[in-house]
Amino acid sequence: MALWRIVVIGSSREVAVRAFLVRMPSGLRYWTVVDGDLRVVADADLFLRELRLARGRAELTTKAYAEGVVLYLWWCLLTGRDWRTAAEYLGLFMLWLRWTPGPGAGKSVVRPGPGSVPVRGDGRINKVLAAVRGFLAHGVGRKAVPAWVLDQLYELGSEADLPLAARGESDTMRVRMRARHRLDEPESEIDRASDEEVVAMFLKCGSARDRLTVLLLSRVGLRPGQVAGLHRADCHLMQDSRAVGCVVEGAHLHVVRRQNVNNAWSKSKKSWVMPVDFLVVQAFDQYVLERHERLGAGGNDFLLVNLFRPPFGDPITTAAIGELCSSLSKRAGLGRVVTPRMCRHAMASNVADAGGHLDEVQALLCQKSAESPRPYLHPKPERLRAAVERVPSPRWMTEVPR
Repeated sequence: MALWRIVVIGSSREVAVRAFLVRMPSGLRYWTVVDGDLRVVADADLFLRELRLARGRAELTTKAYAEGVVLYLWWCLLTGRDWRTAAEYLGLFMLWLRWTPGPGAGKSVVRPGPGSVPVRGDGRINKVLAAVRGFLAHGVGRKAVPAWVLDQLYELGSEADLPLAARGESDTMRVRMRARHRLDEPESEIDRASDEEVVAMFLKCGSARDRLTVLLLSRVGLRPGQVAGLHRADCHLMQDSRAVGCVVEGAHLHVVRRQNVNNAWSKSKKSWVMPVDFLVVQAFDQYVLERHERLGAGGNDFLLVNLFRPPFGDPITTAAIGELCSSLSKRAGLGRVVTPRMCRHAMASNVADAGGHLDEVQALLCQKSAESPRPYLHPKPERLRAAVERVPSPRWMTEVPR
C-alpha cells in the first residue's frame, strides 16, 4: 500500500491525494488519482483507465468516480485503515461522508448536533459508494484485494423480488448481487418544460444558431452532449439522401457517439437515426445562412460553432448549451430555469400526448429498456381527464331498455 501523507494546517486538514485530469496524446481525456507529488496512484489509475478505455464510460463519469475514490482513500488515511480491507467498515464511512467536508474544503470538522445540515445528501453518498464498490471489485479481479471483500460489498438476492419485466425468461432459480450499503433516496421527479416556456425561450433567441439549439433540445430531444457533438455530415435534411450514401428516407440526423475535441459525448453507446420535422429543417437553413455570413467557408465540420465571440469557428461546448438555456429562461421571465433535460422531457411527453406509443418514445430517445421512457412522460391534465371520461358509467350498463 502506497503511503500518502496527511498535512495538518491549523484546524483544517490537507491531504495530498486528489483527482487529476489526464490528457492522452490521442486527445482522449480521463480522470485519475494522484498523490501530493503528482505521482499516479496505480491501483486507482488502473480502475479509472479501464472504466474510460475498456468500458467506454464518459470523461465526467471517470471524474465522479475519481472523486469518490479520493474520499475513500482520504478516510482510510485519516482512520489508519488499509483501503484493501476497510470495506467491512463502510457503515462508518457513510457516517463520515455525511458529516465531514472533503479535502480542501477549508472547514473545521465539528460534532453534528440536532438541526445540523449534512455535508452530503443521500444521493451524493450513494454515488460515492458506487465508485468505491467498483474500485474494490476491480481490485478483487486483479487479486490486489482479498476475495472476501466482495461479501462485504454485496449480498446475494433472488430474482423473485425483481419486477417481472426485469426477470429472465428461464424458470430456473437465479441469484443476483445486491449492494449492502445504499441509502434510500427521495424520488425527485424532473418536470417537463411546457410548450409555452419553450416558445418564450425561442422568441428570446438572438441568433439562428440559438434557435436551432433550442429546437434540437425541445423538439428533437437530444442531450446537450449530443447537440454539441453533431457534425454537419450527420445532418441529412433532404427527402432523399441516397446521393450521399444514406438510404434513410426523409429529413433526419445521425446521432453518433465519438470522441470530440470539445469533449461532447453522447450518452447512448449506439448510433441511431433521429427524424426531424420541417421546423428543424427551416431553423437549420436559417442557421446555415447566418454561419456563412459570419465565417464564409471557414469553421470546422461541427454543426454548432462560435459565431459571436472568439475562438470563432470552434465548436460550442455542452456547458455553453446549459448557459444558453439559463440565460433564455431569465430573458423570457419564466420564473425558473428550464434545463436541457426538461426540454428532453417535453419532447417525449409531446410525442405521447400526440398519440405516440411507448415503444416509439423509447426508440426516439434511444433507450434500451422498455421501462426507461416512463419517467419522461408527463401527460397533460386534459389527456388524463379525457381518459377518465372515456370509462363508461355503470348506470349505462345496468339500464334496461324499455
